Amino acid sequence: MLIIVFALSLLGLFAPWVEGQYSELLELRPLPQSQLLAAFNFKANTTLSDFDAQNYRLFPRSLGQILQHTHARELHLRFSLGRWDSENWGQRPRHGRREGGTGVELWAWVDADSHEQANARWLTLSNALSGLFCASMNFIDSTKTIRPAMTFALEGSHPNPSTLHLLHGALPHEVICTENLTPFLKLLPCKGKAGISTLLDGHKLFDASWQTMAIDVRPVCPLDGSECLLEIEQTVDMVLDLDRSMRSQSDPIPRPPPLEEIDCNTDKWYNNPDTCYPRERSTERAWTLGKVFGRSLRGSCHVNEGAAPESVILHTAAGQESEVTAEEPYTEHNSGDGLLRYVLPESGAFDIALGEQPLILPSTLEQPRLRAERTMVGYGQERGGMRIVLTNPSLTEAVDLVYLESLPWFMKPYLHTLHASINSVPSPSSIQQTFYRPAIDRARGTHLELRLHVPAGSALVLTYDFEKAILRYTEYPPDANRGFDVAPSIVKLLSNSTDSHHNIPVYLRTTSMLLPLPTPDFSMPYNVIILTSTVMAMAFGSIFNLIVRRFVAADEVEPAGIVALKAKVQAVVLNLKQKIQKNKAVKVADQHGENKKVR
Repeated sequence: MLIIVFALSLLGLFAPWVEGQYSELLELRPLPQSQLLAAFNFKANTTLSDFDAQNYRLFPRSLGQILQHTHARELHLRFSLGRWDSENWGQRPRHGRREGGTGVELWAWVDADSHEQANARWLTLSNALSGLFCASMNFIDSTKTIRPAMTFALEGSHPNPSTLHLLHGALPHEVICTENLTPFLKLLPCKGKAGISTLLDGHKLFDASWQTMAIDVRPVCPLDGSECLLEIEQTVDMVLDLDRSMRSQSDPIPRPPPLEEIDCNTDKWYNNPDTCYPRERSTERAWTLGKVFGRSLRGSCHVNEGAAPESVILHTAAGQESEVTAEEPYTEHNSGDGLLRYVLPESGAFDIALGEQPLILPSTLEQPRLRAERTMVGYGQERGGMRIVLTNPSLTEAVDLVYLESLPWFMKPYLHTLHASINSVPSPSSIQQTFYRPAIDRARGTHLELRLHVPAGSALVLTYDFEKAILRYTEYPPDANRGFDVAPSIVKLLSNSTDSHHNIPVYLRTTSMLLPLPTPDFSMPYNVIILTSTVMAMAFGSIFNLIVRRFVAADEVEPAGIVALKAKVQAVVLNLKQKIQKNKAVKVADQHGENKKVR
């Protein structure tokens, strides 16, 4: 009987891992100038009934308990670092839907009966996620929280969306490091020990030219009418510099190669024997997974049966061949257009080597539908201005978009100064809709959303003025002279400007900015402290002397030398008197002793 109970308990322990669904995918896309885009994707799900019963299956328990406690029905979290170079790298990966602005960006739909209850649960959610991911998301307070009206839409299936409250917060000053990657990997079933997650190393990830980590949780209801699922999707996108990533670990410091190893261009008329002008690279650099990531791929994260197999997708030039080194059998699919798909073996090392290929021109890549630039103009410590340039490179299609700006409370824009122009011609009609929520000092920031229209082949320029507030000296950070970070603006392209086949929304974000504020002289408080301390010491010393000292006339005080000599003479006389008295006492004792003997 005990054996049967023990067997049933083991079956109940391991059954959730068998019934869940999990998949992994790695996409490798070479970019111009010896850059490589590596896009990791991990998906896991569980049924909503099991989730409500706290039977999480492949869903991470640590995150699931936070979502249940805070009533968060849909969650989107981003950790980003660097800048995507759209001019050289083309369209953003995943149409920008899985990337965030510089630092940390968080938005979620919270189920609540009122705005106050939603704010309380949002605060609990940010604090819990801060502890889970070792980040500073607990600093997302009311001054950094907004409620977007047009930018974000629900990705999941919700039966009653009217009770959901959308809240958004960002920390552009947050530094992303390995402390955030480690809890990210712990959410995976294999914890980064098997599958494509074995390639995620902090030294390589955070040395990339651009990288973003994303976590998306949403309910999904299949079209066949089966039970709804709660899906978690984790993505890691990075752009690696092959020359820097493949540098030898024994000598990580970049050094110029020896002269004899450089391919010199001797066709130049100014060439000399003692100089070398390197030839321009005519091919993209060869690379292997093991050298780029510092380790080979170890098998697959095989945790369930019947799910999509773990695979690697490699984009190559036409006719370009790759070489695979594997310890176990694997499967290869060639679509014929330079798209290779490899199904990973269940165990053993797996490595891909790609030789040199022709130079990749930026014009051959998929170009973005819109380019956005944001700069700060003006001078002085009191006022400034913002200039946003939205460029539509298409000559045939116009673009409708939503522009979201979240500004800190100490940066107060003047809405009446908002102007729009197209090709240097004023165009007020380009602003089709405006949503504005002014800031309240030390309570909330500015929320500005605009619905804009950019004609084909045109550039829309938005400008507005703002005023800089003066902070209290306790509100300045230690590096106040560096400036204050302003979160990137978010641009969402509407349905008429997205892919016609998939109708996928396109997002892009501008870079963050540094706002210089009037900064006081922080040495003045210390000067005041030193001055007051000196005054207090002088006053205390004077009063103490008046109380303790005894005042006498000058003629009553003997000279210091005579007093010292007198004291020494008195000490010598006293010593002599003590010795004489001691000798007398000894003689008297001796006389008494002799008298006793005679008797």
